[in-house]
Amino acid sequence: MKRVIRLLIVIALCYFVLPASAQGKGDGLRKQAQKSLADKDYTRARYMFLQAYNAYVDAAQYDQAVACGVQASALYHRENLYNEAFKLLYGVEQNLIDGERKADRQMPALRYPITRERLQMYIKLRKSASAKDQLAKLKGWAEAAKVDSLDTDLLYTEANYYYTFGQNQQGDAAFNALVQRYAQQKDYDKARACYKEMISTGRRSGSVTLVARAYDKYMAWNDSISAVEAQEKYDALKAQYDASLQTIEEKDNSLAARQYTIIGLCVLALILAAALVLGGIVLLRFIMQTRKQKKVIKTVNEHNALKTQFIRNISAQMKPTLDTLDASQPGVQALLAFSNHIEELSALEDTLTEPYEMEETNVSTFCEGVMDQIRGTEKAGVTLTVNAPKLTVKINKEHTARILLHLLRNAAEHTPADGKIWLDFKKRGAHTQQFIVTDTGAGIPEEQRASLFKPFSGLKDLTQGDGLGLPICSLEATKMNGNLSLDTDYAKGARFVLELHG
Repeated sequence: MKRVIRLLIVIALCYFVLPASAQGKGDGLRKQAQKSLADKDYTRARYMFLQAYNAYVDAAQYDQAVACGVQASALYHRENLYNEAFKLLYGVEQNLIDGERKADRQMPALRYPITRERLQMYIKLRKSASAKDQLAKLKGWAEAAKVDSLDTDLLYTEANYYYTFGQNQQGDAAFNALVQRYAQQKDYDKARACYKEMISTGRRSGSVTLVARAYDKYMAWNDSISAVEAQEKYDALKAQYDASLQTIEEKDNSLAARQYTIIGLCVLALILAAALVLGGIVLLRFIMQTRKQKKVIKTVNEHNALKTQFIRNISAQMKPTLDTLDASQPGVQALLAFSNHIEELSALEDTLTEPYEMEETNVSTFCEGVMDQIRGTEKAGVTLTVNAPKLTVKINKEHTARILLHLLRNAAEHTPADGKIWLDFKKRGAHTQQFIVTDTGAGIPEEQRASLFKPFSGLKDLTQGDGLGLPICSLEATKMNGNLSLDTDYAKGARFVLELHG
């Protein structure tokens, strides 16, 4: 009974600690992504944005998750990886829909950037029908959100869409409305920036007509605004001059006015002194609150570290007791494996930013060797196939083999007699490669896919597996600058993809 209570304590602590740390992990990963983006290391930036996106989803921080997911998608289609970009946006949208369902409300302001990114890709691909459909959805989200900045962005996006597909009249209408909006706000610099961006868009797309139209409109508008700005400056100077004349006339008319002026200045000085004292009090109070907040944050971080250490200590303390039990019993074996997995999972999370060392490896020999380790464990008549070219790539053999063995053993366990299991290797770019494990088993149920790589996502019979194998493999893939995913488009069994970036 005591052993069961200890186990329940471990599971409960894991449920509370992991979501609390997901927000902080997402912030850290997002900062790394932004730094890589500033350094123009686009592949790493994309990878770190994806990791930050997953962390924010785990923490239910959907605004940050959408921002990171959309940024990663933009980096995908920057390299013309449109399938990956569309697939990622679909996942971002599904997670957001799930969040809306939990919150029982729509989040149109977050739907907007997802739809806008999808529209930009269709425009770049010159798919007018799909782009038109996305533009209609974009208008709906902007209207539902009721945010001025989205209305402004929508006008710019409409103009870009219409000009791209040769609908110049509609493009002019949208662009004129955008410029008029800035003109009403007297933000002439932003209006000029819009014209210049439209000229740049025409040059990038090779549209001489768009460049000429935008340039002509810009010159005409700039001339008119220059006159308006000059008139405004003149009016301001004239108002100052008139005010000065009036002040001089008032002083000349009455010497007594000087006395009142001095009195007024004294009163103003007293008011200013009182304001300074009040401001000093407010500033002092703000400093005290800031110090208090820093102390609270430090205490929270210390408590999180203590919680993580506490989980490890519980796992370590379970071992001596388990060692006194009959190790041949399935339940004891399951608890020992669960304890080991908890320690391993914690160690991986603590060293997530410390990558594994890589070495040159012959892919064909490596894959054949991994497949040989599961031969004899498959059911009768199951065909084992390796499709790997004879080329050399840089990987960490130990941890790559461990991930592939876990996937292949799962495949061997769930593939029925006379089925098939494949291990494929594919190059996806100069610094990107994939190991793909495919089987003809029953596949992964739809309701289990979202939590497949998340540890402690539900109560399990430990004798049937603790569900920590795939989360551990996913963290190992991360330490190799890669990721492990399920191909949800494959419907004849299960297909897992281990993608590594050199």
